[in-house]
Amino acid sequence: MAVLGVDIGSRTIKLVEMEGANITRHQVADSGHNPIQMARQLIGNPGKYDRIVTTGYGRHAARAAFAHDMVTEIMAHATGARFLFPKCRTVIDIGGQDSKVIRLGENGQVADFLMNDKCAAGTGKFLETMERALGLTLNQMAEKAITARSHIRITSMCTVFAESEVISLVHREQPVEGIAKGVIFSVGERIGGMVARIGAVPDVVFTGGVAEIPGMSELLREYTRIKKLLVPDRPQITGALGAALCAQSKMRG
Repeated sequence: MAVLGVDIGSRTIKLVEMEGANITRHQVADSGHNPIQMARQLIGNPGKYDRIVTTGYGRHAARAAFAHDMVTEIMAHATGARFLFPKCRTVIDIGGQDSKVIRLGENGQVADFLMNDKCAAGTGKFLETMERALGLTLNQMAEKAITARSHIRITSMCTVFAESEVISLVHREQPVEGIAKGVIFSVGERIGGMVARIGAVPDVVFTGGVAEIPGMSELLREYTRIKKLLVPDRPQITGALGAALCAQSKMRG
Protein backbone atom coordinates (compact mmCIF):
# COMPACT_ATOMS: atom_id res chain seq x y z
CA MET A 1 0.00 0.00 0.00
CA ALA A 2 1.69 3.19 -1.19
CA VAL A 3 0.50 6.50 0.23
CA LEU A 4 1.67 10.07 -0.22
CA GLY A 5 1.62 13.04 2.12
CA VAL A 6 1.89 16.48 0.52
CA ASP A 7 2.49 19.61 2.60
CA ILE A 8 1.98 22.70 0.44
CA GLY A 9 3.33 25.65 2.35
CA SER A 10 3.63 29.27 1.33
CA ARG A 11 7.38 28.87 0.78
CA THR A 12 8.02 25.19 0.07
CA ILE A 13 6.30 21.96 -0.94
CA LYS A 14 7.17 18.82 1.00
CA LEU A 15 6.41 15.24 -0.10
CA VAL A 16 6.64 12.02 1.88
CA GLU A 17 5.90 8.67 0.24
CA MET A 18 5.37 5.68 2.53
CA GLU A 19 4.87 1.95 2.25
CA GLY A 20 4.04 0.46 5.60
CA ALA A 21 6.26 2.02 8.26
CA ASN A 22 8.97 2.90 5.75
CA ILE A 23 9.55 6.28 4.10
CA THR A 24 10.36 5.38 0.49
CA ARG A 25 10.74 8.94 -0.83
CA HIS A 26 10.85 12.45 0.53
CA GLN A 27 11.38 15.73 -1.26
CA VAL A 28 11.38 19.47 -0.59
CA ALA A 29 11.05 22.11 -3.33
CA ASP A 30 10.19 25.79 -3.61
CA SER A 31 6.48 26.44 -4.03
CA GLY A 32 7.10 28.81 -6.93
CA HIS A 33 4.39 30.96 -8.51
CA ASN A 34 2.01 28.03 -9.01
CA PRO A 35 2.28 25.63 -6.04
CA ILE A 36 -0.34 23.19 -7.36
CA GLN A 37 1.41 22.85 -10.72
CA MET A 38 4.74 22.41 -8.95
CA ALA A 39 3.23 19.75 -6.67
CA ARG A 40 1.88 17.89 -9.72
CA GLN A 41 5.36 17.86 -11.26
CA LEU A 42 6.92 16.54 -8.06
CA ILE A 43 4.28 13.83 -7.64
CA GLY A 44 4.43 12.56 -11.20
CA ASN A 45 1.68 9.97 -11.66
CA PRO A 46 -0.80 10.32 -8.77
CA GLY A 47 -2.51 7.10 -9.85
CA LYS A 48 0.34 5.00 -8.43
CA TYR A 49 -0.71 5.93 -4.88
CA ASP A 50 -3.53 4.24 -3.00
CA ARG A 51 -4.16 7.43 -1.06
CA ILE A 52 -2.89 11.02 -1.23
CA VAL A 53 -3.52 13.33 1.72
CA THR A 54 -2.52 16.98 1.66
CA THR A 55 -1.96 19.59 4.34
CA GLY A 56 -0.59 23.10 4.67
CA TYR A 57 -1.43 26.48 3.18
CA GLY A 58 -2.52 25.05 -0.17
CA ARG A 59 -4.36 21.96 1.04
CA HIS A 60 -7.80 23.05 -0.20
CA ALA A 61 -6.56 23.68 -3.75
CA ALA A 62 -4.59 20.45 -3.68
CA ARG A 63 -7.65 18.52 -2.51
CA ALA A 64 -9.60 19.85 -5.47
CA ALA A 65 -6.75 19.15 -7.93
CA PHE A 66 -5.31 15.73 -7.08
CA ALA A 67 -5.54 14.65 -3.43
CA HIS A 68 -8.04 12.20 -1.96
CA ASP A 69 -8.30 14.05 1.33
CA MET A 70 -6.75 16.78 3.48
CA VAL A 71 -5.88 17.35 7.14
CA THR A 72 -5.05 20.50 9.09
CA GLU A 73 -1.46 21.54 9.69
CA ILE A 74 -2.02 21.02 13.41
CA MET A 75 -3.08 17.41 12.94
CA ALA A 76 -0.33 16.72 10.41
CA HIS A 77 2.51 18.06 12.55
CA ALA A 78 1.18 16.40 15.69
CA THR A 79 0.89 13.04 13.91
CA GLY A 80 4.32 13.29 12.30
CA ALA A 81 6.09 14.36 15.49
CA ARG A 82 4.42 11.63 17.53
CA PHE A 83 5.47 9.00 14.98
CA LEU A 84 9.10 10.13 15.16
CA PHE A 85 9.10 10.61 18.95
CA PRO A 86 6.43 8.39 20.60
CA LYS A 87 6.72 10.29 23.90
CA CYS A 88 6.14 13.68 22.24
CA ARG A 89 3.65 15.84 24.16
CA THR A 90 4.45 19.27 22.67
CA VAL A 91 5.33 20.36 19.13
CA ILE A 92 6.96 23.69 18.26
CA ASP A 93 6.80 24.31 14.52
CA ILE A 94 8.34 27.39 12.91
CA GLY A 95 7.59 27.59 9.21
CA GLY A 96 7.97 30.20 6.52
CA GLN A 97 4.81 32.20 7.23
CA ASP A 98 3.52 30.94 10.57
CA SER A 99 4.56 29.38 13.83
CA LYS A 100 2.59 27.07 16.07
CA VAL A 101 2.79 25.35 19.43
CA ILE A 102 0.75 22.16 19.82
CA ARG A 103 0.14 20.30 23.08
CA LEU A 104 -0.79 16.62 22.89
CA GLY A 105 -2.60 14.40 25.35
CA GLU A 106 -1.10 11.18 26.65
CA ASN A 107 -2.72 9.26 23.79
CA GLY A 108 -1.21 11.58 21.18
CA GLN A 109 -4.41 13.43 20.34
CA VAL A 110 -4.29 17.24 19.99
CA ALA A 111 -5.27 18.76 23.34
CA ASP A 112 -4.63 22.45 22.58
CA PHE A 113 -2.67 24.67 20.22
CA LEU A 114 -1.71 28.25 19.47
CA MET A 115 -0.90 29.52 16.00
CA ASN A 116 0.71 32.76 14.86
CA ASP A 117 -0.42 33.17 11.26
CA LYS A 118 -1.44 36.85 11.20
CA CYS A 119 2.01 38.37 11.63
CA ALA A 120 5.45 37.46 10.27
CA ALA A 121 7.11 37.98 13.67
CA GLY A 122 8.36 34.67 15.04
CA THR A 123 8.45 32.98 11.61
CA GLY A 124 10.96 32.04 8.94
CA LYS A 125 9.86 35.07 6.91
CA PHE A 126 10.96 37.34 9.76
CA LEU A 127 14.40 35.69 9.84
CA GLU A 128 14.76 35.90 6.06
CA THR A 129 14.02 39.62 6.16
CA MET A 130 16.60 40.14 8.91
CA GLU A 131 19.27 38.11 7.10
CA ARG A 132 18.97 40.46 4.13
CA ALA A 133 19.28 43.45 6.42
CA LEU A 134 22.43 41.98 7.95
CA GLY A 135 23.87 40.70 4.66
CA LEU A 136 24.14 37.18 6.08
CA THR A 137 22.66 33.76 5.36
CA LEU A 138 20.42 32.20 7.99
CA ASN A 139 23.20 29.75 8.90
CA GLN A 140 25.72 32.59 9.28
CA MET A 141 23.29 34.56 11.41
CA ALA A 142 22.80 31.60 13.75
CA GLU A 143 26.56 31.01 13.95
CA LYS A 144 27.21 34.62 14.90
CA ALA A 145 24.37 34.60 17.43
CA ILE A 146 25.91 31.59 19.17
CA THR A 147 29.27 33.37 19.53
CA ALA A 148 27.75 36.60 20.92
CA ARG A 149 28.13 37.18 24.63
CA SER A 150 24.95 39.27 24.80
CA HIS A 151 22.17 40.31 22.48
CA ILE A 152 21.17 43.74 21.25
CA ARG A 153 17.44 43.90 21.82
CA ILE A 154 15.22 44.45 18.78
CA THR A 155 12.33 46.49 20.17
CA SER A 156 9.99 46.24 17.16
CA MET A 157 7.95 43.08 16.70
CA CYS A 158 6.62 44.25 13.33
CA THR A 159 8.85 42.83 10.59
CA VAL A 160 8.95 46.08 8.60
CA PHE A 161 9.92 48.21 11.58
CA ALA A 162 12.33 45.57 12.89
CA GLU A 163 14.12 45.54 9.53
CA SER A 164 14.57 49.33 9.70
CA GLU A 165 15.82 48.97 13.27
CA VAL A 166 18.40 46.34 12.28
CA ILE A 167 19.61 48.44 9.34
CA SER A 168 19.99 51.40 11.70
CA LEU A 169 22.02 49.27 14.14
CA VAL A 170 24.29 48.13 11.30
CA HIS A 171 24.84 51.74 10.18
CA ARG A 172 25.73 52.64 13.76
CA GLU A 173 28.37 49.87 13.60
CA GLN A 174 26.88 47.84 16.41
CA PRO A 175 28.37 44.31 16.71
CA VAL A 176 26.82 42.05 14.09
CA GLU A 177 26.97 39.11 16.52
CA GLY A 178 24.89 41.00 19.07
CA ILE A 179 22.36 42.10 16.45
CA ALA A 180 22.04 38.53 15.13
CA LYS A 181 21.47 37.23 18.62
CA GLY A 182 18.91 39.97 19.22
CA VAL A 183 17.03 38.97 16.06
CA ILE A 184 16.84 35.32 17.09
CA PHE A 185 16.04 36.33 20.66
CA SER A 186 12.98 38.20 19.40
CA VAL A 187 11.80 35.02 17.65
CA GLY A 188 12.49 33.00 20.79
CA GLU A 189 10.61 35.56 22.86
CA ARG A 190 7.52 35.23 20.65
CA ILE A 191 7.67 31.42 20.71
CA GLY A 192 8.40 31.44 24.44
CA GLY A 193 5.22 33.42 25.06
CA MET A 194 3.21 30.85 23.11
CA VAL A 195 4.90 28.00 24.99
CA ALA A 196 4.06 29.62 28.34
CA ARG A 197 0.42 30.12 27.35
CA ILE A 198 -0.06 26.59 26.03
CA GLY A 199 1.61 24.92 29.00
CA ALA A 200 4.27 22.86 27.20
CA VAL A 201 4.80 19.30 28.45
CA PRO A 202 7.92 17.18 27.71
CA ASP A 203 8.93 15.65 25.39
CA VAL A 204 9.09 18.79 23.22
CA VAL A 205 9.76 18.35 19.49
CA PHE A 206 10.99 21.20 17.26
CA THR A 207 9.88 20.95 13.59
CA GLY A 208 9.73 23.12 10.48
CA GLY A 209 12.29 24.64 8.15
CA VAL A 210 13.75 26.92 10.83
CA ALA A 211 14.65 23.84 12.90
CA GLU A 212 17.12 22.86 10.15
CA ILE A 213 19.32 25.91 10.80
CA PRO A 214 22.40 24.72 12.75
CA GLY A 215 22.37 25.96 16.32
CA MET A 216 18.78 27.19 16.18
CA SER A 217 17.47 24.53 18.55
CA GLU A 218 20.10 25.46 21.16
CA LEU A 219 19.24 29.14 20.88
CA LEU A 220 15.49 28.49 21.04
CA ARG A 221 15.94 26.24 24.06
CA GLU A 222 17.86 29.02 25.79
CA TYR A 223 15.19 31.64 25.10
CA THR A 224 12.14 29.48 25.89
CA ARG A 225 13.78 27.89 28.96
CA ILE A 226 12.88 24.43 27.70
CA LYS A 227 15.43 21.98 29.09
CA LYS A 228 15.46 19.69 26.06
CA LEU A 229 14.32 20.11 22.47
CA LEU A 230 14.13 17.06 20.21
CA VAL A 231 14.75 17.74 16.52
CA PRO A 232 13.96 15.20 13.76
CA ASP A 233 16.66 14.34 11.22
CA ARG A 234 14.50 16.06 8.58
CA PRO A 235 12.34 18.52 10.55
CA GLN A 236 10.95 20.25 7.46
CA ILE A 237 9.05 17.18 6.25
CA THR A 238 7.26 16.45 9.54
CA GLY A 239 3.92 17.83 8.29
CA ALA A 240 4.09 15.83 5.06
CA LEU A 241 4.99 12.74 7.09
CA GLY A 242 1.95 13.32 9.28
CA ALA A 243 -0.23 13.65 6.17
CA ALA A 244 1.13 10.34 4.84
CA LEU A 245 0.41 8.65 8.18
CA CYS A 246 -3.13 10.07 8.09
CA ALA A 247 -3.47 8.59 4.60
CA GLN A 248 -2.54 5.18 5.99
CA SER A 249 -5.00 5.60 8.83
CA LYS A 250 -7.80 6.52 6.40
CA MET A 251 -7.00 3.44 4.29
CA ARG A 252 -7.27 1.20 7.35
CA GLY A 253 -10.38 2.95 8.61
